[in-house]
Amino acid sequence: MENINVTSWIIGLCLVSGCLFAQATGPERSKQKQGVDSLPTRTLSQITVKGVRPTVVESLPDVHGTYLMSGKRSEVIRLSDIDANVAEKTPRQIFARIPGVFVYDMDGTGNQINIATRGLDPHRSWENNIRQNGVITNSDMYGYPASHYSPPMESVERVEFVRGTASLQYGAQFGGMLNYVTKRADSTRKFGFETINSVGSYGLVSTYNAIGGRVGKWTYYAYYHRRHSDGYRKNSVSNAEAQFGSLHFQATQRLGLTAELGRSTYTYQIPGPLTDAMFAQDPRQSTRSRNYFNPDIYVPSLKLDWQLSDRTRLLWTTSAVLGSRNSVQIDAFATVPDTINRVTGQYKARQVDVDNFNSYTTEVRLLHHYQLGNVESTIAGGIQLMSTDLHRRQLGVGTTASDFDLTLTSPFKRDLHFRTNNLAVFVENQFHLTDRLTVSPGIRIEDGKTEMRGTITYYDPLNLPTDISHHFALLGINGQYKVNDAVKVYGGWSQAYRPVVFKDIIPTSVYERIDKNLKDAYGYNAEIGLDGRWRGLHLNITVFDLLYRNRLGTLLLTNTDGTNYIFRTNIGDSRSTGVEALIEGQLLRTKKVLISAFTSTAFNNARYINGRVSTGIDNRTVTGNQVESAPRWTSRNGLTARYGTASLTVQYSYVAQTFSDALNTANPSANGAVGPVPAYSLWDLNGTWRIGRQFTVRGSINNLLNHQYFTKRPTFYPGPGVWPSDGRSAVLTVGLTI
Repeated sequence: MENINVTSWIIGLCLVSGCLFAQATGPERSKQKQGVDSLPTRTLSQITVKGVRPTVVESLPDVHGTYLMSGKRSEVIRLSDIDANVAEKTPRQIFARIPGVFVYDMDGTGNQINIATRGLDPHRSWENNIRQNGVITNSDMYGYPASHYSPPMESVERVEFVRGTASLQYGAQFGGMLNYVTKRADSTRKFGFETINSVGSYGLVSTYNAIGGRVGKWTYYAYYHRRHSDGYRKNSVSNAEAQFGSLHFQATQRLGLTAELGRSTYTYQIPGPLTDAMFAQDPRQSTRSRNYFNPDIYVPSLKLDWQLSDRTRLLWTTSAVLGSRNSVQIDAFATVPDTINRVTGQYKARQVDVDNFNSYTTEVRLLHHYQLGNVESTIAGGIQLMSTDLHRRQLGVGTTASDFDLTLTSPFKRDLHFRTNNLAVFVENQFHLTDRLTVSPGIRIEDGKTEMRGTITYYDPLNLPTDISHHFALLGINGQYKVNDAVKVYGGWSQAYRPVVFKDIIPTSVYERIDKNLKDAYGYNAEIGLDGRWRGLHLNITVFDLLYRNRLGTLLLTNTDGTNYIFRTNIGDSRSTGVEALIEGQLLRTKKVLISAFTSTAFNNARYINGRVSTGIDNRTVTGNQVESAPRWTSRNGLTARYGTASLTVQYSYVAQTFSDALNTANPSANGAVGPVPAYSLWDLNGTWRIGRQFTVRGSINNLLNHQYFTKRPTFYPGPGVWPSDGRSAVLTVGLTI
């Protein structure tokens, strides 16, 4: 719902009427200057006009800040417009209207969002360029591109998602850009306060408190957030905190400076993987009680936004991702119990792993409007410098204790640095060939080098130094044709690449070797679509094609003496083709009642077009096999009823079967590490009631029918096996704005 204050409009109308009256009466009006004004006056009461958006999903404008978005598929979701479980930031509800989003439920505590599209890997959304207010939050683009930074969804005003055909402008990622735009201060007030508090099933308690306002040329906003959950499964307690501060100085009408600092941290007790038999017996059981995960991430940034002229804008952003990823655990299959040794009377010592992130980015972007003959054009370009140092220490021997403790009793067996320096230059030009037709060609040039240095106690030092060069010239072109003001046809093609990351080149044993000629994955995104809006109906259908070459994996090779070894190398190529469709519209609308519905459905045929992988005893072809964690069908459908300022949404989600490995193993292994992930269907119920301008009440019943399911069998963290997702839960949220 939107409230539009029209008092100023009425006053303006009165002023215009008064001016016209004065002009019409002229001299007579002058004669009355010293007398009483004969024009009768009447004080009008404030009028508030209430309305609703005809549809929920918006698209980014053709020019969005210093970005060109014409011809690309983009979605904007305003959280105030949807009914969703914000406290636990349930992705299948928040991203329900973005077709094709695959959600990996790593845990149900709301700590991380793990999503992917078009057959890509959803682990911590690391195939996407993740941003907050336009600032990169991926931990290390070249070493570990996951986003461990996890701000509360209560702080987010809207989510912007752009598919991979726009990757030339912001990065080389296949998946696209995902930007979380935080709430801002009310600039009409010196001080404002907002508090949002939630309670729910399994011990959920969270609080979000924010202040903001404007004093002169300064605008400030800050929040503090805490959340506790005992978890759906045994031994899955989570404690999270987040803080954020923003300070904006409007030096002149054209020049603004913004400083921001965000932090997120949580400690999650990892309940351990299950076998399929354990999952069938009791999905809430736990195989571990002494495993913990703890990321602590800071994201500072400085922005200079300078409107050089009416046609030219410059944006200079300098930022960093600093912090650590800590874990202490018994890293073993579900079939290996963690029990007390009868001889020592103690548990087994746990493994300690620590990653330290030191990622720095500075980017200068320039957008300029100009005219080339009779053609209106807009050019956007810039330079991006990245310098990262991922310090990875692993296989440390920890204590035999049961709490979260990173104390070492024996040094790390791996102590490595993964350093990258990278320069990217990019430019894209938007040509308005006619009033309806826009064409935008672009190029991005990447030049950099990654060096791995350090020690591995079990590995030959001569085989360890590894250098990976990144030299790419990525091309792309997008086009858009506006049939009329309500309908447009869009499409594009853009190259992309994904660098070899740290985990791909670390030998796990003396029996592994790393290919010294590893190649970064590369390929392209292509799409063509139709977007139309008519009388409360919104239709957006896209046909896509994503080619992903040089996928990484392992092969079994033989030494000259006849012994075998595992070789980490590029093993093949994959291709994803399919359709993404969103239809949303109003079914019934009266003065007080609005009933609307949506369907967000995608078909994705993600297949290996060539490749071989190791089975442990030989190499087997995977050509024609389904890509891991890539369901052929994903469908989310919702029905929303609104009455006044209250709304209720029922949502049905369906995700088809996936496989955990490239071999498409049909029968689950005894330890649960490989096998199919069964299809699942879920029902959710969410409601929102806005009481005036100050109070908001949200309620959620998640997984209404208490369906037991899981979404992925991970190959690494948090451990191979079955990781059950949450059963039925309920959340109640109350918000107050002063």
